[in-house]
Amino acid sequence: MDFFLIRAGFLFDWVELHLESKQGMKFFATLLVSFFVATVVVIELNRRQLVPEPFASHFSLSHLTAIEQAFNLLLALEVVSLILSLSHSVTKSVGKQFEILSLILLRDTFKEFSHFSEPLAWTEIAPSLGSIVASAMGALFIFVVLGFFYKAQRSHPISGDEKIRSHFILAKKVIALLLLVSFGGICLVDLWGYFAFGLPENAFASFYTLLVFSDVLVVLISLRYSAQYQVSFRNSGYAVATVLIRLALIAPTVLGAVIGVGTTLFALGISLAYNAFAPKPEEAWR
Repeated sequence: MDFFLIRAGFLFDWVELHLESKQGMKFFATLLVSFFVATVVVIELNRRQLVPEPFASHFSLSHLTAIEQAFNLLLALEVVSLILSLSHSVTKSVGKQFEILSLILLRDTFKEFSHFSEPLAWTEIAPSLGSIVASAMGALFIFVVLGFFYKAQRSHPISGDEKIRSHFILAKKVIALLLLVSFGGICLVDLWGYFAFGLPENAFASFYTLLVFSDVLVVLISLRYSAQYQVSFRNSGYAVATVLIRLALIAPTVLGAVIGVGTTLFALGISLAYNAFAPKPEEAWR
């Protein structure tokens, strides 16, 4: 078992090194810009009826859709960053979840605009104004609360035993690798459903469902190394936050934004309470 964990740890480190390096970040930034420009060009060609069938039916006639699709790609890259952060810190991983939720809410504002004709007309926008404002304000409030969440974090070592810390980190790296492969599979299935059957995008909601199970798995695995109530409560509470985020993604727009903000406040409360009552370093882990 230790051999398997060590080899998986090496593989995770190799993947993280290449994806999170400066060269990797530049590549992904270039990819985002290229994708956005290419999408705008294809939409314009489709508006001029220069895209042949059956491909034309899969592309929008609204240029604003290009922003939504670029955000989808950005969100996919953020999900990869979230998965990689799992091995470093439970709290950092939770923070990444809220970052992604705020970006999803911002994307939803552009998604609403993509349904309107060009040029924009107020009479067409007015009925959807409530949803647009709710998504935008929800994203803003999550951004603000998340700033306090990050500031509230304190360094709480896993344990005074280096072996225990390294073993727990290796276990999280294995989970992260499985999540990375699973997310890739979810994206491929989602793309197939869109191009083959015209199904709506559902990759991020599906991923958050999977994330609920992985968070619970981390909680259960952590019990092998310590049974401190404070740590178990914190990690379990963060798993509940993931469930609430999943609910926010399927709720109506206004209610989803409210749930998202409330969940961020819930996570902040857990963090503050844990800082106040955290066990001693030799009795706990992070």
